[in-house]
Amino acid sequence: MKEFLVIGQITKAHGLKGEVKVLSLTDDLKRFKKLKSVFIDGAEKNIEGCKLQGDRAILKIEGIDTVEATAKYKGKYLSIHRSEGIQLEEDEYYIADLIGCTVFDELGAELGNVYDVLATGSNDVYWVKNGKEEVLIPALGDIVISVDIENSKIIIKPVSEWM
Repeated sequence: MKEFLVIGQITKAHGLKGEVKVLSLTDDLKRFKKLKSVFIDGAEKNIEGCKLQGDRAILKIEGIDTVEATAKYKGKYLSIHRSEGIQLEEDEYYIADLIGCTVFDELGAELGNVYDVLATGSNDVYWVKNGKEEVLIPALGDIVISVDIENSKIIIKPVSEWM
Protein backbone atom coordinates (compact mmCIF):
# COMPACT_ATOMS: atom_id res chain seq x y z
CA MET A 1 0.00 0.00 0.00
CA LYS A 2 1.13 3.50 -0.75
CA GLU A 3 2.26 5.70 2.14
CA PHE A 4 0.79 8.86 0.57
CA LEU A 5 -2.59 9.46 -1.04
CA VAL A 6 -3.12 12.05 -3.77
CA ILE A 7 -6.13 14.21 -2.93
CA GLY A 8 -5.98 17.05 -5.42
CA GLN A 9 -4.22 18.84 -8.26
CA ILE A 10 -3.40 22.54 -8.47
CA THR A 11 -5.01 23.92 -11.62
CA LYS A 12 -4.27 27.65 -11.54
CA ALA A 13 -3.82 30.80 -9.50
CA HIS A 14 -6.76 32.45 -7.76
CA GLY A 15 -6.42 36.15 -7.10
CA LEU A 16 -3.19 38.03 -6.54
CA LYS A 17 -2.10 36.82 -3.08
CA GLY A 18 -0.84 33.36 -3.96
CA GLU A 19 -4.02 31.34 -3.53
CA VAL A 20 -4.43 28.34 -5.83
CA LYS A 21 -7.44 26.53 -7.24
CA VAL A 22 -7.38 22.80 -6.58
CA LEU A 23 -9.24 20.09 -8.46
CA SER A 24 -10.40 17.59 -5.85
CA LEU A 25 -9.44 13.97 -6.52
CA THR A 26 -11.47 12.72 -3.56
CA ASP A 27 -15.16 12.02 -3.13
CA ASP A 28 -15.64 14.80 -0.55
CA LEU A 29 -14.59 18.36 -1.42
CA LYS A 30 -15.32 19.45 2.17
CA ARG A 31 -12.33 17.42 3.41
CA PHE A 32 -10.09 20.26 2.24
CA LYS A 33 -11.53 22.47 5.02
CA LYS A 34 -10.03 20.08 7.62
CA LEU A 35 -6.52 19.95 6.14
CA LYS A 36 -3.68 21.36 8.19
CA SER A 37 -0.92 20.45 5.71
CA VAL A 38 -0.26 18.72 2.38
CA PHE A 39 2.77 17.35 0.58
CA ILE A 40 3.82 18.81 -2.77
CA ASP A 41 6.72 17.02 -4.48
CA GLY A 42 7.52 15.38 -1.13
CA ALA A 43 7.76 18.68 0.79
CA GLU A 44 5.25 19.31 3.56
CA LYS A 45 3.42 22.65 3.28
CA ASN A 46 1.00 24.11 5.83
CA ILE A 47 -2.47 25.16 4.73
CA GLU A 48 -3.09 28.75 5.81
CA GLY A 49 -6.63 29.04 4.47
CA CYS A 50 -9.32 27.23 2.50
CA LYS A 51 -12.48 28.28 0.65
CA LEU A 52 -14.76 26.11 -1.45
CA GLN A 53 -16.00 27.36 -4.80
CA GLY A 54 -18.22 25.11 -6.87
CA ASP A 55 -16.31 21.87 -7.48
CA ARG A 56 -12.90 23.35 -6.50
CA ALA A 57 -11.05 24.19 -3.32
CA ILE A 58 -9.16 27.46 -3.11
CA LEU A 59 -6.14 27.04 -0.86
CA LYS A 60 -3.66 29.46 0.63
CA ILE A 61 -0.51 27.36 0.99
CA GLU A 62 2.51 28.32 3.05
CA GLY A 63 5.31 29.77 0.92
CA ILE A 64 3.12 30.65 -2.05
CA ASP A 65 2.53 34.37 -1.62
CA THR A 66 2.24 35.91 -5.08
CA VAL A 67 0.47 35.12 -8.33
CA GLU A 68 3.92 34.66 -9.91
CA ALA A 69 4.84 32.07 -7.27
CA THR A 70 1.78 30.00 -8.13
CA ALA A 71 3.07 29.36 -11.67
CA LYS A 72 5.63 26.76 -10.60
CA TYR A 73 2.92 24.81 -8.76
CA LYS A 74 0.43 24.58 -11.63
CA GLY A 75 -0.31 20.91 -12.34
CA LYS A 76 1.31 19.71 -9.09
CA TYR A 77 -0.44 17.08 -7.00
CA LEU A 78 -1.33 17.47 -3.33
CA SER A 79 -0.83 14.40 -1.15
CA ILE A 80 -1.49 13.46 2.45
CA HIS A 81 -0.21 10.67 4.70
CA ARG A 82 -2.38 7.55 4.48
CA SER A 83 -3.02 7.89 8.23
CA GLU A 84 -4.87 11.16 7.52
CA GLY A 85 -7.07 9.60 4.85
CA ILE A 86 -10.79 9.14 5.28
CA GLN A 87 -11.73 5.93 7.09
CA LEU A 88 -13.19 3.57 4.48
CA GLU A 89 -16.13 1.26 4.95
CA GLU A 90 -15.90 -2.47 4.31
CA ASP A 91 -15.52 -3.20 0.58
CA GLU A 92 -14.31 0.35 -0.13
CA TYR A 93 -10.80 0.96 -1.43
CA TYR A 94 -8.54 3.84 -2.28
CA ILE A 95 -8.06 4.11 -6.03
CA ALA A 96 -4.31 4.35 -5.42
CA ASP A 97 -4.43 0.85 -3.91
CA LEU A 98 -6.45 -0.62 -6.79
CA ILE A 99 -4.19 0.70 -9.54
CA GLY A 100 -1.61 -1.93 -10.39
CA CYS A 101 -3.60 -4.85 -8.95
CA THR A 102 -3.62 -7.93 -11.16
CA VAL A 103 -7.09 -9.06 -12.21
CA PHE A 104 -7.93 -12.75 -12.62
CA ASP A 105 -11.19 -14.44 -13.36
CA GLU A 106 -12.32 -17.16 -10.98
CA LEU A 107 -11.09 -19.80 -13.47
CA GLY A 108 -7.54 -18.47 -13.06
CA ALA A 109 -7.18 -16.58 -16.34
CA GLU A 110 -5.13 -13.38 -15.92
CA LEU A 111 -6.83 -10.37 -17.54
CA GLY A 112 -4.19 -7.75 -16.79
CA ASN A 113 -3.52 -4.96 -14.31
CA VAL A 114 -5.82 -2.16 -13.19
CA TYR A 115 -4.62 0.88 -15.12
CA ASP A 116 -7.22 3.31 -13.81
CA VAL A 117 -10.58 3.48 -12.06
CA LEU A 118 -13.30 5.42 -13.86
CA ALA A 119 -16.17 7.02 -11.94
CA THR A 120 -19.33 6.66 -14.00
CA GLY A 121 -21.88 7.93 -11.51
CA SER A 122 -23.71 4.68 -10.85
CA ASN A 123 -20.61 2.56 -10.18
CA ASP A 124 -16.87 2.64 -10.68
CA VAL A 125 -15.29 0.80 -13.60
CA TYR A 126 -11.85 -0.85 -13.48
CA TRP A 127 -9.87 -0.14 -16.65
CA VAL A 128 -7.68 -3.22 -17.04
CA LYS A 129 -4.80 -3.51 -19.53
CA ASN A 130 -2.52 -6.42 -20.32
CA GLY A 131 -0.33 -4.83 -22.96
CA LYS A 132 -2.30 -5.86 -26.02
CA GLU A 133 -5.90 -5.82 -24.83
CA GLU A 134 -8.05 -3.74 -22.55
CA VAL A 135 -11.23 -4.57 -20.68
CA LEU A 136 -13.58 -2.38 -18.67
CA ILE A 137 -14.89 -4.15 -15.59
CA PRO A 138 -17.87 -2.74 -13.69
CA ALA A 139 -17.04 -2.67 -9.96
CA LEU A 140 -20.24 -4.42 -8.96
CA GLY A 141 -20.72 -7.05 -6.28
CA ASP A 142 -22.11 -9.59 -8.73
CA ILE A 143 -19.00 -9.27 -10.94
CA VAL A 144 -16.12 -8.60 -8.53
CA ILE A 145 -15.72 -11.62 -6.28
CA SER A 146 -12.81 -10.44 -4.12
CA VAL A 147 -10.30 -7.63 -3.75
CA ASP A 148 -7.05 -8.42 -1.93
CA ILE A 149 -5.09 -5.18 -1.63
CA GLU A 150 -2.31 -6.81 0.43
CA ASN A 151 -1.51 -9.20 -2.44
CA SER A 152 -2.53 -6.79 -5.25
CA LYS A 153 -5.07 -9.28 -6.60
CA ILE A 154 -8.66 -8.92 -7.78
CA ILE A 155 -10.86 -11.89 -8.69
CA ILE A 156 -13.89 -11.44 -10.96
CA LYS A 157 -16.45 -13.66 -12.65
CA PRO A 158 -15.42 -14.74 -16.15
CA VAL A 159 -16.08 -11.98 -18.67
CA SER A 160 -18.28 -14.31 -20.74
CA GLU A 161 -20.75 -14.50 -17.84
CA TRP A 162 -21.43 -10.77 -17.59
CA MET A 163 -20.69 -9.25 -21.02
